[in-house]
Formats: sequence, C-alpha cells, structure tokens
Amino acid sequence: MATPLSDTPLSPLRTVAVVGLGTMGTGIAEVLARAGRDVVGIDVGEAQTARAVAALEAATARAVARGRLTERERADALARVRVSTDLRAAADADLVIEVAPESYEIKQQIIRELDGIVRPDTILATGTNALSVTRLAADSARPERVLGMHFFNPAPAMRLVEIVSSVLTAPAAVTAVTNLALDLGKEPVAVGDRPGFVADGLLFGYLNQAAAMYEAKYASREDIDAAMRLGCGLPMGPLALLDLIGIDTARTVLEAMYAASHDRLHAPAPVLRQLSEAGLTGRKAGRGFYTYEAPGSPAVVPDALTPRAGGPQVPGRPVRSVGVAGSGTMASGIAEVFAKSGYEVVLAARSAEKAEAAKARVGASLARSVDRGRLTAEAAAQTLERIRPTGSYDDFADVDLAVEAVAEDLEVKRQLFAALDKVCRPGAVLATTTSSLPVVACARATTRPQDVIGMHFFNPAPAMKLVEVVRTVLTADEVHATVREVCAKIGKHPVDCGDRAGFIVNALLFPYLNNAVKMVQEHYASLDDIDAAMKLGGGYPMGPFELLDVVGLDVSLAIEKVLHREFRDPGLAPAPLLEHLVAAGCLGRKTGRGFREYAKR
Repeated sequence: MATPLSDTPLSPLRTVAVVGLGTMGTGIAEVLARAGRDVVGIDVGEAQTARAVAALEAATARAVARGRLTERERADALARVRVSTDLRAAADADLVIEVAPESYEIKQQIIRELDGIVRPDTILATGTNALSVTRLAADSARPERVLGMHFFNPAPAMRLVEIVSSVLTAPAAVTAVTNLALDLGKEPVAVGDRPGFVADGLLFGYLNQAAAMYEAKYASREDIDAAMRLGCGLPMGPLALLDLIGIDTARTVLEAMYAASHDRLHAPAPVLRQLSEAGLTGRKAGRGFYTYEAPGSPAVVPDALTPRAGGPQVPGRPVRSVGVAGSGTMASGIAEVFAKSGYEVVLAARSAEKAEAAKARVGASLARSVDRGRLTAEAAAQTLERIRPTGSYDDFADVDLAVEAVAEDLEVKRQLFAALDKVCRPGAVLATTTSSLPVVACARATTRPQDVIGMHFFNPAPAMKLVEVVRTVLTADEVHATVREVCAKIGKHPVDCGDRAGFIVNALLFPYLNNAVKMVQEHYASLDDIDAAMKLGGGYPMGPFELLDVVGLDVSLAIEKVLHREFRDPGLAPAPLLEHLVAAGCLGRKTGRGFREYAKR
C-alpha cells in the first residue's frame, strides 16, 4: 500500500517529465532545464520532438546572445533535456506536467497511462487552462497527487504560475509544486478549480466581449485594439491577443467557462465559432481577426478590412480657437493639450476664481514638464499665455470648437449644451467628454444636434494618447472629420465608435473589473493574488483592485450601473460587494480606504 502523501517527506522534484512538446510544453522544458532540473520531454512523434529540440537550441542561443546565459550554462541546460516518443520515459520522474491539447479524452488517457508507469509518490500536474482539474483527478488511481500547474505563454518570460487544487488534492503536493515554481523564479498563485482559474477567468470574458463588439460592427478591429492599448496601457489589443492565443483555444476555454457559470458574458461570440470552423484560428494559421505574413508570423499584412490611408474624405471645418468648459482636472488637462498645440483657448468655469484656479493647475503641470526636461521654460510660458480664463460662457462666442468637461451628470451637461447653443456661433463644433452618458441627449438639448459629437479624453489628458470619437445618429460627417483632424493636430489617436454606454474602453474594462470583485466576493481568490495574476499573467500595468481604488469605487459603480441599464445583461449587474463598499463611504484612494487602506495625506 502506498504511503499517504500527507505523511511523505517532500521531494525536491529533481526530475520532471513534460508530456506535450508544443510551444507551451517546450517553453516549460526550457524553464526547468535552465533551473537545473533534469527534463524528459515526451511527444507522440519524432518530428515533434525534433522540433522541440531545435526550438530549445534556438531559444537558449538567443538567451546567450542577449547576455542572459553563458555558453557553458546553455550547454549544461541542453544536456539536461532528453526527448522520447514513449510515455514510459516518465517512469523515474518526480513530477509529470502534461501539456496535451485541451481535451478531456486526451488528457484522461495520458493520466490513466501514467498511473501504470510512474512511481507511487510521483505528482501529476495538468497544464490545462480550461478543463476541470477535479474531473481529471477523479479519473486517476491517485487523485490526491493530481493538481493543476498553469504556466503562461511564453513560459520562459511570464512569471505567473497558477497552482490549482481540487477537493481531492493533498496539501503536500501543492507545497511541493509551489516550492518548485519558486525555485524556477516564478510567482505561484494558489487558486481553486474552476474554468479559467483567475487570470484566464477574467481575461477571456473580456476577450469574448471584444470579439462580440467587433462582430456587431460597433468599431473596427484596429480601433478596438488601439483603444485598449492606449486607454488602458495593455501590451496588446484584445483581437490581436485572441489571434496570438488561438481563436480555437479561446473558444474551448469560453465554452468550459460558460458550462460552469451560465453567464452570457462567457458564451462564445458566434464569430469565434465561424473563424475556428473556417480554419482561421489566428497567427498559427496565418489569419484570424487579422492577416499575417505567414502561418506563425507576428507580422500583420494589409487585407480587405485594412483602413485605407488617405482616400476620399469629407473635409473638416477650420478650427483656430477652442473653448473648454469646466474647472476640474480633466478640463485643465484638455486646455493644456490644446494650448500646447498652438490653439487659443478660452477656459470657462462657473466663476472667474474657479477658472483662474484651473489655469493655475495648467501652470503647475507645465512647470513639472519643464523640471523633467520635456518642455522649455519659453514654450511653457507661451502655452500658458494662450489660455484665457473666464467666469462666463459668453466668451465662447467666437470659438470654433467648444469642449465640455463638467461633472458627469446628464442634467448638468444638458443645461450647459443649451447655454452653448445660444452662445456659440453657427458652425461651431460642440463636443462632450462624457465617459458613459448618451451624447445624443446632449445634442438634443441644442437646436443644432448635427454639430454635437463625443470627444472622450482619458485622464491625465496631457499624457494619454487616446480620444474616443463618438458619433450620434445625428452627427454631421464634416463635424466627425473636424474632430479627427483636430485629434491629429494635438497628437492624439482617435478611435471611432457609436453612441452607446461605455463606448469602447469602459464597455470592455468595467465588466472585467466587476468580475474581479465577484471573485473576491465568492472567496475564490484574494485581492493580492488576483492583482498579481493580472499583472504577471496578463501584462496589465495595474491589477483590477489597484485600478478600482485609483478610479474611485463610486465612479466605477456608476459606470457599472449605466452598462447594466443599457445592455440589460444580468452578468453586468454591479457586484454587491462594490455596492456595499460605496454605501460605507469606502471609495478608494481619495477617501483613504477602498478595497485596500491607504495612508492619509
């Protein structure tokens, strides 16, 4: 009878077998070998094992060229790897990591065969990111020794490893594998067994919504990807990321998530099935949402959907002077952006004192730029001179473009647009910076709805490159052209979208943040583990709870409510935990407490 794992001294897991030598399996083998482990790489065919060896040789050669390995270290690492096409080569392994295709049948067959091959104390780890570890463990003769060890692609570069326990997993197995991950220089995060775990559980819902947004022709693939890169600081846009992951893989993960959650946000967008069944599975096929130079190539090439440079366009209206309405951070930032680009700016607030204070905020921002060497003192002075503060909107009489940046309250904005309608000259473009309210409601408050458009800047406006250009069904083509031309002149990247709640960025960002709150609410994972998972596994600049506390929980809740009201999807209902924190006055950094506590300034 085998010794219970809980009583077994922990093995250092010196010999590790990796079953499945695709991109992920080969990357894991490289990580293990470079960390001094003896590695047995196993795959069904000699062609695949030969490709894996060649890939290892190439990857370690690149590491030497970049100064990350010496030639001696490379030679030692390669010497620690042997490959085989026979699963029995895993007989002496302390740990087996299977990275076979995402199929219960394939993985269960491998685990059943390994049961008859490996030692009684060997730990079996599945690399699945979508299938139930519990179901795979239950099919094993040693379920207490089966767990999940989910690496992220590319395994040598990505630091996150999710360690997935089932209800059957022995704690000693988790400890042994966690210690190995630490020895490999990785950041292990302990999670329970549900499809997608933490990182993919949050990531794939977001990717699915982006695919649905594209399928609905709400925005172009280029604009969706640019919006999320520039608006959120993500390393890749969602559609490009789907192409990299593999559209068929994404569909499999989402189907597993939907089967467990029955959340419509996880129901795979039909376009994922259409592309998968057509063989357009992304980079590996040479075509997915984008077209690539060759299968496996990262180089995107133009296709029939690529926007044409130049081409016939409606000419915009001339813009020489700009009015900015508001006195907060966003208004002063927008005024700075326009003044830096040479526009004469009228900065209007509810009182002359508030307008002067907003101009002073611009001056302080410019002074910081001078101190950091980004701007000369002369240029800063000239910029500030172009801004004329005023306590009356009557001074907007001659501006060519009026940009509203007042409180995110529809009635306040409607009243302001009614006032601008009376003050601004005929032909002036009227823009709102709203992030979640209907632009058309502002337009209908005027007698010239064709001149009204959304121009959603991101905070801080001087630093953030993105502007969402929001057309209503009433916006004139030349008004749209005017705003895009202005964006180019002020150094911003415009993305086009229609007038619906959240536009592109918030419609994709806030459901992801809400789902992170639900994970904590359900005691699935901790704040710290979720933040670490998204930064290390997804390349996000901030974890979801860090971001929520920065944005403000009250602001986040308001946007969640707008999205839920607009789309009527139960999955978009704000998480009760978020509502409770807001009700308690825990609004994030600005109050000293949100999901975390902060030192008072």
